[in-house]
Amino acid sequence: MVAEARPPRHNPLQEIFWTRTGLLLLVLVVLSGVCLTLSGVLAPGMGKNLVTALGTGTLVSAIIGFGQTLITATAAQRALVSPVIDESRRTLRELAAEYRSMNKEFFPTHVFEATAEPDPAFNRLMMQDLRTTRQFFFRGFSARYAAARLLLTHGEWELRVVIADPRDATTLSGRALYLLRYHDANGDAEKIQEELSHEVSIGLVGLYLARSRCVRVDLTVVHDPPLDRLEMFDDSVWIHLYSDAAGASSLYPRTLRFSEGSFIYNMERADFLRVCRSRTARHFALAPDTTRGEFMALYQKVTGCPLTEERFRELGTEFHVFRHKFSTTASLE
Repeated sequence: MVAEARPPRHNPLQEIFWTRTGLLLLVLVVLSGVCLTLSGVLAPGMGKNLVTALGTGTLVSAIIGFGQTLITATAAQRALVSPVIDESRRTLRELAAEYRSMNKEFFPTHVFEATAEPDPAFNRLMMQDLRTTRQFFFRGFSARYAAARLLLTHGEWELRVVIADPRDATTLSGRALYLLRYHDANGDAEKIQEELSHEVSIGLVGLYLARSRCVRVDLTVVHDPPLDRLEMFDDSVWIHLYSDAAGASSLYPRTLRFSEGSFIYNMERADFLRVCRSRTARHFALAPDTTRGEFMALYQKVTGCPLTEERFRELGTEFHVFRHKFSTTASLE
């Protein structure tokens, strides 16, 4: 925020003595004093009268000049300087408002650097945004974190989720290569792909368990989603920069928060809704009254694998363990 500049206040009396007019008045006063002092020691006569008249006239001229200068300086202050000061202040206020508008449109409101553990301040602010929003848009590889956040508070959200397609081998292998490059160079690519597919399954069960917190859950499954994770609310958008190589080795990457009305917010919202309407993606829906049988059928359509009662309980337990660990480390409980 740009602070409004306050020009220094000027006192006409001070300005008088720091100008050439003030210097002239000082010379007249000194000359008058010298003349009057000299006339006091002179013998009566024409010379004394002349010196006395000169000193008196000079003193009167100095007094009149002082008064006139004071009046003129005050009038000039009101007629010339004050309008300029007011105009300058108005211009600075307009510039400050313009800079604030530009900051809101192009610059993030918050920047959180990459960390190895969840940042409590980061998560508290995001939970505040979640509590005050009506729509919650999530885009990521799996929806575990979105489901966990929903179960940590209460509300009636319109949830839209975009996740990776666990049936697409290219999507799984691409994300596995990313993890091998930045997190586990000696890991096994096939095992990592299995873990990634398992995370999607946990996220799906988490969304089912959190369905009662939402008016509706729209699920979109896409091939090879963007690397950066996105969480959007009514008043803000959070972008988790997994694509930032500088912080890619950290478990929680550098994150930027932009306010509603910013260029990034509008761009990301338009792109997200475009993906949600894409004909090349697969679309599913959950409702608060979705039964377990209906979810099992949906799960098989998304993953290509059947879901038994035993497998459902196992995934539910794993999700609750994940949610508890996340909420504890993020200081959300």
